Order: sequence, then structure tokens, then C-alpha cells
Amino acid sequence: MHEVSTFRLYLLRATYLLIAVGLAFAIWPGILDHDASMTLMRGVVHAMLGAVSLLALLGVRYPLQMIPVLLFELVWKTLWLLAFALPLWLSHQMDPRTMESVFECLLGVVIVPIALPWGYLWRHYVKKSGDHWRRATT
Repeated sequence: MHEVSTFRLYLLRATYLLIAVGLAFAIWPGILDHDASMTLMRGVVHAMLGAVSLLALLGVRYPLQMIPVLLFELVWKTLWLLAFALPLWLSHQMDPRTMESVFECLLGVVIVPIALPWGYLWRHYVKKSGDHWRRATT
């Protein structure tokens, strides 16, 4: 018996591919061709999101094993929206560039939960016993 339907696996693969392709167009040009004036944090963000894009490509092949990549996407975008974008919106200080980021993050916060196999996550990340803290002696 399969734990996750074929449809859900393809939905996961499509989500990984969307992330990989989206970041390929948005982030990789800045990684491959940047100038020395790029700020430290902008470089860090580009490198981190570049790594996410490569890991998302692995998710196309191994959709269940790479679920932590989708959880990372969901969590960081939700945190950013709540901790940074929401206060700006509530104080009417939202500029067009921030609003663009809001829409990009909202897209991920909507799509990723639809794609995630919540029953599988519950069984394998909540109910399942964690790994032992020390290696058993043989």
C-alpha cells in the first residue's frame, strides 16, 4: 500500500519544479554575474536561495525525501510575512518593492500547503519516534 498517492507525488514534483525554475530566473543571474557592490546580506540571500533551487531540483526526483525543502519555504515565507510585511502594511508603510515580495511570498504560502501530503507529514514528522541520540553499541 502506498502512503502518498501518485497524484500527490506529481503535485509535489510540480511544486519543486516551480520553485527551481522560479529561482533559476530570479536568483541565478545574480549569482552567476554580480558586481562587487552587492551587499553582504544580498549575497547571502542569493546563495541561500540558489541552494534551495538546487535542492528543489532533487525534490523533482525524490519528492518525499525532500519535503524539508518545502517546509523551509513555507516557514521562512510565513515568518517574513508576519514579522516584517504585516507591520509595514498595518502602519501604511508598504512600498512597491515590498509589496512585490509580499505577493511572491503569498504565492508560496498558498501553493506549498496544497502540495504537502499532510497525513504523511503527521505520520513521519510528528507521530514517528525520533532517531536515537547516541549510537547503539553492537
